[in-house]
Amino acid sequence: NKPAGMIIHPAAVDRADTLVNALQWHLDQTAAATGLLRPGIVHRLDRDTSGVVVTTKDHLSHRRLSISFQERTIRKVYFAVVEGWPADDTGTIDTPIGKVADPESNLVSAAPDAINPRAARTDYSVLEKFDGWSLVEARPLTGRLHQIRVHLASIGHPLLGDPFYGPGGDIRRDRNGILLIEPPSDPPWPAIGRHALHARSLSFEHPITGRPLTIESPLADDLSRMLADARG
Repeated sequence: NKPAGMIIHPAAVDRADTLVNALQWHLDQTAAATGLLRPGIVHRLDRDTSGVVVTTKDHLSHRRLSISFQERTIRKVYFAVVEGWPADDTGTIDTPIGKVADPESNLVSAAPDAINPRAARTDYSVLEKFDGWSLVEARPLTGRLHQIRVHLASIGHPLLGDPFYGPGGDIRRDRNGILLIEPPSDPPWPAIGRHALHARSLSFEHPITGRPLTIESPLADDLSRMLADARG
């Protein structure tokens, strides 16, 4: 149940306090020797996305689960809080995603001029509507980088708190964090300190026993409080 703000793997500027560090510490408490068991990462969540992550403790499980992700047999459900009200309460966004034109940027785009676009599809349902914003269930059928964030922004409904992807898919900030698009001066939606995306559940067959599993994560505290305040 990954908290928002934690990255998966150590990086150049973030060597500690990652999910891999935490999992390695946990495994070392039960293994016969330090480092004997290694966490097998089979998928990722963005730093500021909270919720369910599945990892493995042996090579066979890692291989089989990795194949399940590649073959898209794992059902993923996310909760997203977005700006505005989507025109349709249910729908499918079937738009390829590729890199933005800046070769040094790690941002992606669903725009026609995206570089090396790959097929991407997201089903969605609007769960609740508030004053100028909505709670949406998103079900990605592919696994592209930033897919839900980019797809919802591309139809005019970016995630609350997303610093990069704006309405229509416009890039709000460049890779250096320089503001490109001014935010609304008095938006109707509440402020939040990260993009409002939560990995609600994963459904898959256990890689060894074949037993069907659904793992759910309760909504993160910051999103839960925001919704509770709006509901009164």
